[in-house]
Amino acid sequence: MKCMTKLILYGLFLSTLCSQARIIDVASHGVVPGKDSTYALNNLIQSVQDEPDVTLSFPKGQYDFHSENALEMHRAVSNHDNGLKRMVFPLFNHKNITIDGGGSVFMMHGRVIPFTIESVDGITLKNFSIDWKQPFHAEMKVVERDLKKNSAVFEVDEQLYPHIFQHGQLLFDRMGQKDPIGMTIVFDPQTRAPIFDTDKYSLNSSRTKASKTGKNRIKLEGGFKKEPPPIGSVMISYGVHPTSRLCPAIHVTNSKNLQIENVTVYAAGGMGLIVERTENCTLNDMKVTSTKERVVSSRADATHFIGCKGLIKVEDCLFEHMLDDAINVHGAYVPVVEYLGNNEFLCNISHSQQWGLTFGEAGDRIVLTSRKTVLPFFETTITDVRKLNEHRFVMTVAEMPTQLPDVPLSVENLTWYPDFIFRNNIVRENRARSILVTTKGKVLIENNYLSSQMHGILIEGDNNSWYESGAVEDVTIRNNEFVNIGYDNHDRYPVLASPLLKSDQHLGEGRYHRNIHFINNTIKSFNGHMVKARSVDGLLVSGNKIEFSSTYPQSEGDPALSMEYCDHVTIENNTATGFKTELVITESADTTHVKTEQNNGFKNSK
Repeated sequence: MKCMTKLILYGLFLSTLCSQARIIDVASHGVVPGKDSTYALNNLIQSVQDEPDVTLSFPKGQYDFHSENALEMHRAVSNHDNGLKRMVFPLFNHKNITIDGGGSVFMMHGRVIPFTIESVDGITLKNFSIDWKQPFHAEMKVVERDLKKNSAVFEVDEQLYPHIFQHGQLLFDRMGQKDPIGMTIVFDPQTRAPIFDTDKYSLNSSRTKASKTGKNRIKLEGGFKKEPPPIGSVMISYGVHPTSRLCPAIHVTNSKNLQIENVTVYAAGGMGLIVERTENCTLNDMKVTSTKERVVSSRADATHFIGCKGLIKVEDCLFEHMLDDAINVHGAYVPVVEYLGNNEFLCNISHSQQWGLTFGEAGDRIVLTSRKTVLPFFETTITDVRKLNEHRFVMTVAEMPTQLPDVPLSVENLTWYPDFIFRNNIVRENRARSILVTTKGKVLIENNYLSSQMHGILIEGDNNSWYESGAVEDVTIRNNEFVNIGYDNHDRYPVLASPLLKSDQHLGEGRYHRNIHFINNTIKSFNGHMVKARSVDGLLVSGNKIEFSSTYPQSEGDPALSMEYCDHVTIENNTATGFKTELVITESADTTHVKTEQNNGFKNSK
């Protein structure tokens, strides 16, 4: 009887296991290499809409997806430009679905978003790469330049970057959209990174006369800020707002338990990955990088997370050659337009690339914040949110302060902040920063290689520009290698922690950030910079080594460590080697409770 019972239970276990894991070979549904598979794929996805625990399995190959047959709907995408979007993988309301590419290439043709994921509980993307037949930028190699005439001749592949000339202006044909040169940046094809001090080669295309001088040859006369780029360098043209961020590679919103494994993004008309209001995200062996034929990968950030919660874990990933940051984790400040009475606030999502954002829902804990000091003053709970349009909503709260201060206000969602682990990753050869983090969750950044054009790690928060919140409370940065941070030749640091304040804002009575620990890191630096902090309570800089690097021209004048309006600061056991003079540690008069000791190669200068 016991044996029979065991057999029955084992049979039930096998039956349950089989019912929970259906693997579908996409080839049996007409999704095959060598043709446009968009329509067949959309139909397959729709057919498993209500079926949990499904894996769509792709036999290895190149799968082509064209915009003509893609499902279209209006989509609001944070940090991108909203509008009608055509989607290759429209994944809505699934439960435990896996896309296994089997090592395949998903080649996009036209203005599409490869993956749109909304209200999905449990999704795994693995074993594939995403690319576009035609990228969303143009690469122009300098073959001649004339310093006196402020002009240059560029080699431009007419097939890969089709273009026309109109009234002396160069327009790139990007999938039916005529884009002017717009924003530019110059890369070094040898290092595959932005060239040192690239700003001096920036181009004002409105002051530039463009002409064709031969096959694959374009001449640009005038408009360079100081001089044309060096011969052999590559100038990247990536268009103008509001049409330069239309197509991220992967967009996730209002979902749970996202896993990305062994996925490579070679191009994107925006970010490689943008995630909104999602709980628990794991990235392992994800790459955002360029192909051998191109210098640049994604048009914007490699990855970006806004208003998420749970745990964001990023390990063993490679992010390089992007035209923006490697990762950004933050919440959102939403300005209050008017207090309507009866515990109701009329709120306005101010930044155009956050329109349509889901700020909060009933049950979320929020805080009222002064926009003058960017400091919170009263916590309460949302009881109702009524959306008016993409820009505005009415929010009802449970409790109110006795009196509202007579200053501009904003609201911040305290419920939707994640913990964040960024470990064993490589970030290099990109425009802008490596890591931006403003979350009240526990943050660990360790064992990474970071080498970006601007700041290494930016811990900011602003209530008057991008409206990215929140002040950090527990950040550990340890055992990382920072290499030549800040080669755009400006005031850049491996770590900058400071709220962004505009002219009509000022520091308040309390510090903004708390508990930032910078421990046992190695810095190879041409400018001698380590940490710059403003309005931080609880700053520890300990056991770090900074070594002189001769890769870029040496710059002097800025302090290695700078503290302004900080409290409870400890700087100890740090070592500087290879610099001509001792590196400087400065603190402002309003910085309190400072301890500095045993810092070899440094000197204090208040």
